[in-house]
Amino acid sequence: MHAMSAVQAIGIDFGTTNSVAALATADGEASLVEFRAPGGSASVFRTALCFWQDPDVRGGLMSGIAHEAGPWAISEFLDFPQGSRFLQSFKSVAANPLFDQATIFEKRLRFEELGRVFLEHLIAHGGAALKTLPERVVVGRPVRYVGSRPDEALARTRYDAMFGMLGREVHYVYEPLGAAYGHASKLEEAATLLVADFGGGTSDFSIVRVDAPGAARRCVPLGSAGIGIAGDRFDFRIMDRLVLPMLGKGSTYRSFDKVLEIPDGHFTDFGDWSRLALMRNRRTLAELARLQHSATDPATIGRMIAVVENELGYPLYEAVGRLKRTLSSQSHAAFRFESDDLTIEAEVSRAEFESWIAPDLAQIAETLDTALASAGLRADQIDRVFLTGGSSLIPAVRALFEQRFGSGRIDSGNELTSIAHGLALIGQADELAEWTVAV
Repeated sequence: MHAMSAVQAIGIDFGTTNSVAALATADGEASLVEFRAPGGSASVFRTALCFWQDPDVRGGLMSGIAHEAGPWAISEFLDFPQGSRFLQSFKSVAANPLFDQATIFEKRLRFEELGRVFLEHLIAHGGAALKTLPERVVVGRPVRYVGSRPDEALARTRYDAMFGMLGREVHYVYEPLGAAYGHASKLEEAATLLVADFGGGTSDFSIVRVDAPGAARRCVPLGSAGIGIAGDRFDFRIMDRLVLPMLGKGSTYRSFDKVLEIPDGHFTDFGDWSRLALMRNRRTLAELARLQHSATDPATIGRMIAVVENELGYPLYEAVGRLKRTLSSQSHAAFRFESDDLTIEAEVSRAEFESWIAPDLAQIAETLDTALASAGLRADQIDRVFLTGGSSLIPAVRALFEQRFGSGRIDSGNELTSIAHGLALIGQADELAEWTVAV
């Protein structure tokens, strides 16, 4: 680790699934912050929160409630699931005006309050590396936030309130531009570079012109585009096809003398982990109990109630994620989830999975075209393509780029950490203002 006095900037990749921090020094180098997590030291900090009641916690907003973040949050939740409130991927509601507050036991926390609790723990677990923050703080943001009608101004207000706890001026940079800047530093010749960042909530694209080493200004941003479709959507496709039919989706209920299909609205929250974690409340459980009473197959609704009531969402999504990752390297995989109330077993082929996400890939391809158009470029004018983010490992995603640009122009690597690394480097650049997002 570099001496703390030499650190000029910190880059923070606040991600939907994972968050990463990196520190940059005056010599143009950047290093990732290591967190000594329960399972061993790691540079990736899970974007998760766990709350539990503790009368010994006194004073302030969280009086009577203890909390943890990252892998520590997961550990606490797995040890005491019944007495915990677990939140993951809360970044996905940053631009959603319909999200007001999350109910944590008897307290109601706004997005920025959840964010400040998360940052408090991220900094604490960063140890000596984050004990004193540098003056320059660079935070990544999506090119386009999650949601059908994301409110960018609202997201900016919430981000400002969240990161304001750092006590430093915060500079916002599009996440793929962070990855582009970091990757450009490794190129040894001039190139037009496209970076595709596939995160948990969004797929973002940025194009930069990279000059040869030694140039006064190596990188110039040319265009960007993004869409709120990425890894979480792919997870939900698996959930929708494998899991939800076991929980009543597609089945029927009796209404007076009619038999009607159960409305899809009952299953909407299963597509967003941040909402699924909030379903365990009296009103929702009472509504599901009424639905079970009128269902033609009440056992399926009973399983859905068990998922919500027993906080099975986390292990269920972990099983979905394992299947997705396995299908990135194998043509077939076994899906298995087992608990006291729900068992699901199925064989899934990569071809099946690719058919499920085909509509999403089509929209991603359209957004890629938008990024090229915003830069005024054709596909054959792109010299290098850098794929980053966890979902870039999915073969169908990579194939989309190979078909468009050819495999010889594609690079990848450091899928979870490249953005933070580049953000930190941007933070010590002279032309910082030219990379930041005004709104």
